[in-house]
Amino acid sequence: MLENIFKPGKCAFIPYLMAGDPDIESTARIIEAVRDAGADAIELGIPYGDPLADGPTIAAAGIRALSHGTGISQVLQLVREASSRNAPPMVLFTYFNPIYQYGIERFANDASDAGAAGVIVPDIALEEGQALREALENRSLRMPLLVAPSTPRERAERIAEASTGFVYVVSRLGVTGAGAAPDFSPLRKQIGMLRELTDKPLAVGFGISRPEHVREVRELVDGIIVGSALIDAYAGSSGAEAARRAGDFSRTLVS
Repeated sequence: MLENIFKPGKCAFIPYLMAGDPDIESTARIIEAVRDAGADAIELGIPYGDPLADGPTIAAAGIRALSHGTGISQVLQLVREASSRNAPPMVLFTYFNPIYQYGIERFANDASDAGAAGVIVPDIALEEGQALREALENRSLRMPLLVAPSTPRERAERIAEASTGFVYVVSRLGVTGAGAAPDFSPLRKQIGMLRELTDKPLAVGFGISRPEHVREVRELVDGIIVGSALIDAYAGSSGAEAARRAGDFSRTLVS
């Protein structure tokens, strides 16, 4: 179960990878590299042509993956093979339109059969996600939901109640990216509010990109999610070299 990655006194490391960037074979190697570097779970992006929550690094990675023909079926096969090689729990990150086109029930069934631990869908509103949440829950898949800095307290409570696996704490307004550090003062207040509302694990993402960022938040939250900076670390490489770069960068965040 996804909840099992969160241990008392330890901040879980959850790297984000774009499946198919630079290619599926390299992604498989990168999964093993970040596992060996200490990843407790992996967020695995399914490439999509209109990624509303993704900043330029992840959007570009998605375009590269799409250019190689990477789609849901290829990503699920990657999850299946990685799970057979003792990968950490894998959480799919996608948007609602690809799931809808694939079929909600079919997607939930195939994701479960492949060995996924959960699914994150950032562009579906709480009020519109009941059918998807139920389909995933029926197959023991978790669906972490996002709470933004601008989310009012009452709505944050409802989101946290509906979230499963963990609550995804968005550290700043806007899209993902490693260019600017989060403003940790509002983030501390946001986390404090959420601690009052839920006892579910809190994992923070969007803008966490350097060891000093990790040091700022690891005592406050149960997990950190790092994507753009990791993808930047192995951009332009493939195969064993991409895996080496991904592993080396990951170790700087968990050491």
